[in-house]
Amino acid sequence: MIEYRPLDEDHRKAFSEYVGYGFTPESGPVDFDPTEDDHERMQLGARRGLFDTESAADDPLVVCLHHWFDALVRGDHHPSPGLSMVASPPEHRRKGYVEELLARSLAEYRDRGDRFSLLWPFRYRFYRQFGWETASARHAYTCEPSALSFARDRLDEAGSFRPVEAEEYERLASVYDAMAGRYALSIDRSDDWWTHRIFTGWDDDPYAYVWERGGEPRGYLVYFVEGSWGDRSMRVRDLAFRDTEALLALCAYLANHDSQISELSFTLPTDVPLRDLATDPEELDCELSNGPMVRLVDAHETLPALSYPAADEESVTLAVEDPLVDWHDDPLRLVVADGTPTCERVPGADPDLSLDVGTLSQVVVGYRTASDLARLGRLDAPDDVVATLDRLFPRDQPYVDTGF
Repeated sequence: MIEYRPLDEDHRKAFSEYVGYGFTPESGPVDFDPTEDDHERMQLGARRGLFDTESAADDPLVVCLHHWFDALVRGDHHPSPGLSMVASPPEHRRKGYVEELLARSLAEYRDRGDRFSLLWPFRYRFYRQFGWETASARHAYTCEPSALSFARDRLDEAGSFRPVEAEEYERLASVYDAMAGRYALSIDRSDDWWTHRIFTGWDDDPYAYVWERGGEPRGYLVYFVEGSWGDRSMRVRDLAFRDTEALLALCAYLANHDSQISELSFTLPTDVPLRDLATDPEELDCELSNGPMVRLVDAHETLPALSYPAADEESVTLAVEDPLVDWHDDPLRLVVADGTPTCERVPGADPDLSLDVGTLSQVVVGYRTASDLARLGRLDAPDDVVATLDRLFPRDQPYVDTGF
């Protein structure tokens, strides 16, 4: 019999070894260090595992970590766990244990009343088969510091930078919240997340600087400097800004490291026109990369919990194809009247359209509209049904810059 349950003190070693082998096999077997496992970073999240109750050994077959996040969807924060650290030793692979772990995790989320699941995949196609889908995109920039020197010429002297310690994280959090409020799926960071993940590194802690104007935090950078003299790089872990002026201030700050740093790397939302601001955009290497994946936990519970445009009554009946759980077996009828939604299961009803749970997830969070997906051949429905979905779920701008 397979059992899903929390990992306890006796499983710390197995969790560490599974994760180490799963994500850094090139490091070779590493002896378990309980002191390292006691690090505050490692205490964030809830550890879970699958166990064979008929085995004499009480070692898990596969493990994972749940972060109890809230994420912004349709203007409101909804409980949206972050799933990470899915790992198993090679002797337990290709036996369906990861699939079982994912299904049991979703059942736990459903029992908790969670609405969405987020994860950063090691491979998108692996998790797509279980119902998760790409939820956002971002621009990853690489450049020399001098490529950002244009910002110095456009910035006045009214603001100033200063270093920030972990106990002052709330000054950064106010900027983060202001920027995150503009993007769907942004994660509401906890105090512990700021202290132990943003301001804390594995070996060395990062630098953190805030740009203030009139005593008010307007932008910030959290970054690491790596390498040695002549070949140093700066990797920006986290940044946020309230407006274009603050973005220019951050760019000017980075440009001022041209005597120390050979290369910068940072990410921005796709709607931030950095290349349009630059004097020579060809000096900015820009790669479009995928963000995390998203999945509805239970559409019947999630759809009526969302905010909708206030309009005349709209209704649609959906058949949701789900490869992992059975609570989407019956069609759902969503009705929205004057912005107030209701959703009911309608066994045996003829749906207006059938779609997989990953496709529905993309529509719901605003990453793709129904019209987008119809053009891509991923959604087959009459034009009036597509138009109804477009009105209920207009396009949004998802962006997740919190790694987990």
